[in-house]
Amino acid sequence: MRRKEQDAFRTLKPNNNLIDFCSNDYLGFARSTSLRNIFEDTLRTLPNYKLGSTGSRLLAGNDDFTEELESDIAQFHIADTALIYNSGYDANLGLLSSLPQRGDTIITDELNHASIIDGARLSYANRYIFKHNDLNNLEDKLKVAKGHIYIAVESIYSMDGDEAPLIEICALSKKYNAAVIVDEAHATTIFGNQGKGLVEELNLQKEVFARIITFGKGLGTHGAAVLGSISLRNYLINFSRSFIYTTASPFTSHLSVKLAYQFLQQQNHQQLIHDRIKLFRENLRPEINLVRSRSAIQAIIIGGNAEAKMISLKLQADGVDVRAILSPTVAEGSERLRICLHNHNTMEQIKALTESLNKLV
Repeated sequence: MRRKEQDAFRTLKPNNNLIDFCSNDYLGFARSTSLRNIFEDTLRTLPNYKLGSTGSRLLAGNDDFTEELESDIAQFHIADTALIYNSGYDANLGLLSSLPQRGDTIITDELNHASIIDGARLSYANRYIFKHNDLNNLEDKLKVAKGHIYIAVESIYSMDGDEAPLIEICALSKKYNAAVIVDEAHATTIFGNQGKGLVEELNLQKEVFARIITFGKGLGTHGAAVLGSISLRNYLINFSRSFIYTTASPFTSHLSVKLAYQFLQQQNHQQLIHDRIKLFRENLRPEINLVRSRSAIQAIIIGGNAEAKMISLKLQADGVDVRAILSPTVAEGSERLRICLHNHNTMEQIKALTESLNKLV
Protein backbone atom coordinates (compact mmCIF):
# COMPACT_ATOMS: atom_id res chain seq x y z
CA MET A 1 0.00 0.00 0.00
CA ARG A 2 1.06 3.55 -0.73
CA ARG A 3 0.63 4.67 2.89
CA LYS A 4 2.89 1.89 4.12
CA GLU A 5 5.52 2.96 1.61
CA GLN A 6 5.20 6.56 2.90
CA ASP A 7 5.46 5.37 6.52
CA ALA A 8 1.99 6.84 7.11
CA PHE A 9 -0.12 3.70 7.66
CA ARG A 10 -2.41 4.02 10.69
CA THR A 11 -3.05 1.23 13.18
CA LEU A 12 -5.01 0.99 16.42
CA LYS A 13 -3.04 0.55 19.63
CA PRO A 14 -4.27 -0.41 23.11
CA ASN A 15 -3.93 1.94 26.06
CA ASN A 16 -0.52 1.95 27.69
CA ASN A 17 0.91 2.84 31.06
CA LEU A 18 3.14 5.61 29.74
CA ILE A 19 3.17 9.17 31.10
CA ASP A 20 0.38 10.92 29.19
CA PHE A 21 1.51 13.72 26.90
CA CYS A 22 -0.86 12.93 24.04
CA SER A 23 -4.48 12.87 25.25
CA ASN A 24 -6.96 15.76 25.17
CA ASP A 25 -7.67 15.37 28.90
CA TYR A 26 -6.11 18.79 29.54
CA LEU A 27 -7.42 19.34 33.06
CA GLY A 28 -7.25 15.69 34.07
CA PHE A 29 -11.01 15.42 34.57
CA ALA A 30 -11.32 12.07 32.76
CA ARG A 31 -9.02 10.44 35.33
CA SER A 32 -9.99 12.54 38.34
CA THR A 33 -10.77 10.35 41.35
CA SER A 34 -12.62 13.26 42.96
CA LEU A 35 -14.88 13.82 39.96
CA ARG A 36 -15.49 10.09 39.55
CA ASN A 37 -16.50 9.79 43.22
CA ILE A 38 -18.93 12.69 42.81
CA PHE A 39 -20.39 10.99 39.75
CA GLU A 40 -20.78 7.61 41.48
CA ASP A 41 -22.28 9.17 44.63
CA THR A 42 -24.77 11.15 42.55
CA LEU A 43 -25.72 8.12 40.49
CA ARG A 44 -26.57 6.17 43.67
CA THR A 45 -29.21 8.78 44.47
CA LEU A 46 -30.86 8.19 41.07
CA PRO A 47 -31.59 4.45 41.01
CA ASN A 48 -34.16 4.60 38.22
CA TYR A 49 -31.97 5.96 35.44
CA LYS A 50 -31.87 4.17 32.06
CA LEU A 51 -28.68 2.74 30.57
CA GLY A 52 -29.67 4.07 27.15
CA SER A 53 -31.76 6.99 25.95
CA THR A 54 -33.88 4.57 23.84
CA GLY A 55 -34.31 6.93 20.89
CA SER A 56 -33.55 10.20 19.21
CA ARG A 57 -34.27 13.48 21.00
CA LEU A 58 -37.35 13.96 18.79
CA LEU A 59 -38.74 10.56 19.79
CA ALA A 60 -38.07 8.86 23.14
CA GLY A 61 -34.63 10.30 23.86
CA ASN A 62 -35.47 13.70 25.35
CA ASP A 63 -36.05 14.56 29.01
CA ASP A 64 -36.16 17.51 31.40
CA PHE A 65 -32.64 16.78 32.67
CA THR A 66 -31.13 17.20 29.19
CA GLU A 67 -32.96 20.45 28.52
CA GLU A 68 -31.96 21.82 31.93
CA LEU A 69 -28.36 20.85 31.19
CA GLU A 70 -28.52 22.72 27.88
CA SER A 71 -29.84 25.77 29.72
CA ASP A 72 -26.99 25.54 32.26
CA ILE A 73 -24.39 25.21 29.48
CA ALA A 74 -25.79 28.22 27.63
CA GLN A 75 -25.79 30.30 30.82
CA PHE A 76 -22.19 29.31 31.63
CA HIS A 77 -20.93 30.24 28.15
CA ILE A 78 -23.00 33.45 28.00
CA ALA A 79 -25.13 32.29 25.08
CA ASP A 80 -28.86 32.34 24.40
CA THR A 81 -29.20 28.59 23.95
CA ALA A 82 -27.26 25.34 23.63
CA LEU A 83 -28.13 22.19 21.71
CA ILE A 84 -26.34 18.98 22.65
CA TYR A 85 -24.91 16.66 19.99
CA ASN A 86 -23.36 13.22 20.44
CA SER A 87 -19.89 14.45 19.43
CA GLY A 88 -18.03 17.48 18.14
CA TYR A 89 -17.91 15.82 14.74
CA ASP A 90 -21.71 15.45 14.73
CA ALA A 91 -22.13 19.08 15.81
CA ASN A 92 -19.99 20.53 13.04
CA LEU A 93 -21.43 18.16 10.47
CA GLY A 94 -25.02 18.94 11.46
CA LEU A 95 -24.54 22.70 11.65
CA LEU A 96 -22.56 23.26 8.46
CA SER A 97 -24.43 20.78 6.29
CA SER A 98 -27.86 22.20 7.11
CA LEU A 99 -27.45 25.93 7.64
CA PRO A 100 -25.93 27.27 4.37
CA GLN A 101 -28.26 26.86 1.40
CA ARG A 102 -27.72 26.72 -2.35
CA GLY A 103 -26.40 30.12 -3.45
CA ASP A 104 -24.86 30.84 -0.03
CA THR A 105 -21.12 30.77 0.70
CA ILE A 106 -18.99 29.02 3.34
CA ILE A 107 -15.43 30.28 3.83
CA THR A 108 -13.17 28.05 5.94
CA ASP A 109 -9.60 28.18 7.18
CA GLU A 110 -7.35 25.67 5.41
CA LEU A 111 -6.36 24.05 8.73
CA ASN A 112 -9.89 23.49 10.00
CA HIS A 113 -10.79 20.13 11.54
CA ALA A 114 -12.11 17.38 9.26
CA SER A 115 -15.60 17.74 10.76
CA ILE A 116 -15.82 21.35 9.55
CA ILE A 117 -14.53 20.37 6.12
CA ASP A 118 -16.98 17.47 5.83
CA GLY A 119 -19.92 19.56 7.03
CA ALA A 120 -19.19 22.23 4.44
CA ARG A 121 -18.86 19.60 1.70
CA LEU A 122 -22.28 18.18 2.52
CA SER A 123 -24.00 21.55 2.08
CA TYR A 124 -25.14 22.92 -1.26
CA ALA A 125 -23.35 26.22 -0.67
CA ASN A 126 -20.38 27.64 -2.54
CA ARG A 127 -17.15 26.83 -0.69
CA TYR A 128 -13.91 28.77 -0.41
CA ILE A 129 -10.81 28.02 1.64
CA PHE A 130 -8.49 30.79 2.86
CA LYS A 131 -4.85 30.45 3.86
CA HIS A 132 -4.38 29.75 7.54
CA ASN A 133 -5.03 32.88 9.62
CA ASP A 134 -4.41 35.05 6.54
CA LEU A 135 -6.81 37.98 6.86
CA ASN A 136 -5.99 39.40 3.43
CA ASN A 137 -6.74 36.07 1.79
CA LEU A 138 -9.96 35.80 3.81
CA GLU A 139 -11.04 39.23 2.61
CA ASP A 140 -10.32 38.23 -1.00
CA LYS A 141 -12.79 35.37 -0.57
CA LEU A 142 -15.34 37.63 1.12
CA LYS A 143 -15.25 40.03 -1.84
CA VAL A 144 -16.50 37.33 -4.22
CA ALA A 145 -18.86 35.56 -1.81
CA LYS A 146 -22.59 35.42 -2.59
CA GLY A 147 -25.78 34.86 -0.66
CA HIS A 148 -25.61 34.37 3.07
CA ILE A 149 -21.92 34.19 4.02
CA TYR A 150 -20.50 32.00 6.77
CA ILE A 151 -16.91 32.09 8.03
CA ALA A 152 -15.94 28.91 9.90
CA VAL A 153 -12.77 28.77 12.01
CA GLU A 154 -11.36 27.11 15.11
CA SER A 155 -10.43 29.34 18.03
CA ILE A 156 -7.51 27.01 18.85
CA TYR A 157 -6.25 24.78 16.04
CA SER A 158 -5.88 21.13 16.92
CA MET A 159 -2.56 20.37 15.22
CA ASP A 160 -0.58 23.57 15.90
CA GLY A 161 -2.28 24.84 19.06
CA ASP A 162 -2.23 28.36 17.65
CA GLU A 163 -5.25 30.65 17.75
CA ALA A 164 -7.38 32.36 15.14
CA PRO A 165 -7.32 36.19 14.97
CA LEU A 166 -10.94 36.30 16.09
CA ILE A 167 -11.15 40.05 16.70
CA GLU A 168 -10.01 40.80 13.17
CA ILE A 169 -12.19 38.07 11.65
CA CYS A 170 -15.25 39.47 13.43
CA ALA A 171 -14.40 42.95 12.13
CA LEU A 172 -14.25 41.60 8.57
CA SER A 173 -17.52 39.76 9.09
CA LYS A 174 -19.23 43.05 9.94
CA LYS A 175 -17.77 44.72 6.87
CA TYR A 176 -19.11 41.99 4.56
CA ASN A 177 -22.23 41.04 6.53
CA ALA A 178 -20.99 37.51 7.22
CA ALA A 179 -21.79 35.17 10.11
CA VAL A 180 -18.86 33.78 12.10
CA ILE A 181 -18.87 30.17 13.35
CA VAL A 182 -16.16 29.27 15.89
CA ASP A 183 -15.21 25.76 16.98
CA GLU A 184 -14.03 26.11 20.59
CA ALA A 185 -13.10 22.43 21.10
CA HIS A 186 -9.54 23.09 22.26
CA ALA A 187 -10.24 26.41 23.96
CA THR A 188 -13.08 25.36 26.26
CA THR A 189 -11.82 25.00 29.87
CA ILE A 190 -8.42 26.49 28.94
CA PHE A 191 -9.23 30.10 28.02
CA GLY A 192 -11.70 32.65 29.34
CA ASN A 193 -13.18 33.19 32.77
CA GLN A 194 -13.43 29.74 34.43
CA GLY A 195 -12.71 28.18 31.03
CA LYS A 196 -15.60 29.66 29.08
CA GLY A 197 -13.48 29.77 25.91
CA LEU A 198 -11.49 32.18 23.77
CA VAL A 199 -14.60 33.88 22.39
CA GLU A 200 -15.58 34.87 25.93
CA GLU A 201 -12.01 35.87 26.82
CA LEU A 202 -12.09 38.32 23.89
CA ASN A 203 -15.67 39.43 24.72
CA LEU A 204 -16.92 38.42 21.27
CA GLN A 205 -20.03 36.47 22.31
CA LYS A 206 -22.33 38.96 20.56
CA GLU A 207 -20.13 39.07 17.45
CA VAL A 208 -20.08 35.31 16.84
CA PHE A 209 -23.11 33.65 15.24
CA ALA A 210 -22.46 30.14 16.58
CA ARG A 211 -19.93 28.35 18.79
CA ILE A 212 -19.23 24.64 18.97
CA ILE A 213 -17.97 23.39 22.32
CA THR A 214 -16.97 19.81 23.06
CA PHE A 215 -17.06 17.87 26.30
CA GLY A 216 -14.50 15.19 25.41
CA LYS A 217 -11.39 17.29 25.83
CA GLY A 218 -10.94 19.67 28.77
CA LEU A 219 -14.16 18.50 30.45
CA GLY A 220 -13.05 14.88 30.27
CA THR A 221 -16.48 13.49 29.33
CA HIS A 222 -18.18 13.07 25.94
CA GLY A 223 -20.38 14.97 23.50
CA ALA A 224 -20.69 18.54 22.27
CA ALA A 225 -23.06 21.47 21.97
CA VAL A 226 -23.82 24.24 19.52
CA LEU A 227 -24.28 27.63 21.18
CA GLY A 228 -26.35 30.29 19.48
CA SER A 229 -29.70 32.03 19.22
CA ILE A 230 -33.13 30.55 19.88
CA SER A 231 -33.79 30.69 16.13
CA LEU A 232 -30.62 28.71 15.42
CA ARG A 233 -31.52 26.05 17.98
CA ASN A 234 -35.01 25.67 16.53
CA TYR A 235 -33.59 25.46 13.01
CA LEU A 236 -31.12 22.73 13.95
CA ILE A 237 -33.79 20.68 15.72
CA ASN A 238 -35.76 20.71 12.47
CA PHE A 239 -33.06 20.43 9.81
CA SER A 240 -29.76 19.14 11.28
CA ARG A 241 -29.61 15.51 10.18
CA SER A 242 -26.86 14.44 12.59
CA PHE A 243 -29.10 15.65 15.43
CA ILE A 244 -32.44 14.36 14.13
CA TYR A 245 -31.49 10.90 12.95
CA THR A 246 -29.40 9.50 15.80
CA THR A 247 -30.08 7.96 19.18
CA ALA A 248 -29.47 10.54 21.89
CA SER A 249 -26.63 10.18 24.39
CA PRO A 250 -27.64 8.35 27.57
CA PHE A 251 -28.45 9.95 30.89
CA THR A 252 -25.12 8.86 32.40
CA SER A 253 -23.26 10.82 29.73
CA HIS A 254 -25.31 13.96 30.35
CA LEU A 255 -24.89 13.60 34.12
CA SER A 256 -21.11 13.41 33.73
CA VAL A 257 -21.17 16.60 31.66
CA LYS A 258 -23.26 18.42 34.27
CA LEU A 259 -20.93 17.37 37.10
CA ALA A 260 -17.81 18.22 35.08
CA TYR A 261 -19.11 21.76 34.56
CA GLN A 262 -19.70 22.07 38.30
CA PHE A 263 -16.23 20.68 39.03
CA LEU A 264 -14.73 23.17 36.55
CA GLN A 265 -16.03 26.07 38.60
CA GLN A 266 -14.74 24.87 41.96
CA GLN A 267 -11.13 26.02 41.53
CA ASN A 268 -8.80 27.84 39.14
CA HIS A 269 -7.87 24.96 36.84
CA GLN A 270 -6.79 27.47 34.19
CA GLN A 271 -3.88 28.81 36.25
CA LEU A 272 -2.59 25.29 36.80
CA ILE A 273 -2.53 24.41 33.09
CA HIS A 274 -1.00 27.73 32.02
CA ASP A 275 1.78 27.31 34.60
CA ARG A 276 2.62 23.99 32.94
CA ILE A 277 2.52 25.47 29.44
CA LYS A 278 4.92 28.23 30.53
CA LEU A 279 7.32 25.74 32.12
CA PHE A 280 7.37 23.55 29.00
CA ARG A 281 8.09 26.39 26.60
CA GLU A 282 10.75 28.01 28.77
CA ASN A 283 12.74 24.79 29.17
CA LEU A 284 13.15 23.90 25.49
CA ARG A 285 16.24 24.88 23.52
CA PRO A 286 15.49 28.01 21.43
CA GLU A 287 16.72 26.19 18.31
CA ILE A 288 13.84 23.73 18.46
CA ASN A 289 11.14 24.49 15.88
CA LEU A 290 8.30 25.01 18.37
CA VAL A 291 5.05 26.41 16.98
CA ARG A 292 3.92 29.57 18.73
CA SER A 293 1.08 28.59 21.07
CA ARG A 294 -0.29 29.53 24.47
CA SER A 295 -2.65 26.55 24.48
CA ALA A 296 -2.23 23.08 25.96
CA ILE A 297 -1.23 21.85 22.48
CA GLN A 298 2.48 22.29 21.80
CA ALA A 299 3.77 21.22 18.38
CA ILE A 300 7.41 20.66 17.44
CA ILE A 301 7.93 20.56 13.67
CA ILE A 302 10.24 17.72 12.68
CA GLY A 303 9.70 17.27 8.95
CA GLY A 304 9.45 13.77 7.54
CA ASN A 305 7.27 10.89 8.69
CA ALA A 306 10.17 8.56 9.47
CA GLU A 307 12.05 11.08 11.61
CA ALA A 308 8.97 12.19 13.56
CA LYS A 309 7.95 8.59 14.19
CA MET A 310 11.49 7.62 15.28
CA ILE A 311 11.65 10.37 17.93
CA SER A 312 8.18 9.49 19.14
CA LEU A 313 9.13 5.83 19.55
CA LYS A 314 12.29 6.74 21.47
CA LEU A 315 10.25 8.85 23.89
CA GLN A 316 7.73 6.05 24.32
CA ALA A 317 10.55 3.60 25.02
CA ASP A 318 11.55 5.95 27.86
CA GLY A 319 8.00 5.80 29.27
CA VAL A 320 6.63 9.03 27.81
CA ASP A 321 3.58 8.95 25.53
CA VAL A 322 4.24 11.53 22.82
CA ARG A 323 2.73 10.86 19.41
CA ALA A 324 3.99 11.80 15.96
CA ILE A 325 1.50 13.46 13.62
CA LEU A 326 2.29 12.38 10.09
CA SER A 327 1.35 13.46 6.59
CA PRO A 328 -1.26 13.35 5.13
CA THR A 329 -2.93 14.36 8.45
CA VAL A 330 -0.63 17.40 8.28
CA ALA A 331 0.99 18.84 5.17
CA GLU A 332 4.08 17.07 3.88
CA GLY A 333 7.15 18.69 5.43
CA SER A 334 5.27 19.78 8.55
CA GLU A 335 5.24 16.41 10.29
CA ARG A 336 5.54 17.00 13.99
CA LEU A 337 5.47 15.85 17.56
CA ARG A 338 2.13 16.94 19.01
CA ILE A 339 2.57 17.33 22.75
CA CYS A 340 -0.44 17.87 24.97
CA LEU A 341 0.10 19.23 28.46
CA HIS A 342 -2.21 18.41 31.35
CA ASN A 343 -2.85 19.28 34.95
CA HIS A 344 -2.13 15.65 35.83
CA ASN A 345 1.43 16.07 34.50
CA THR A 346 3.73 17.03 37.36
CA MET A 347 6.27 19.80 36.94
CA GLU A 348 9.02 17.17 37.29
CA GLN A 349 7.53 15.11 34.45
CA ILE A 350 7.37 18.18 32.20
CA LYS A 351 11.00 19.10 32.98
CA ALA A 352 12.09 15.52 32.23
CA LEU A 353 10.23 15.64 28.91
CA THR A 354 11.93 18.87 27.88
CA GLU A 355 15.33 17.42 28.78
CA SER A 356 14.67 14.41 26.53
CA LEU A 357 13.43 16.63 23.70
CA ASN A 358 16.49 18.86 23.98
CA LYS A 359 18.64 15.78 23.32
CA LEU A 360 16.54 14.17 20.60
CA VAL A 361 15.32 17.06 18.47
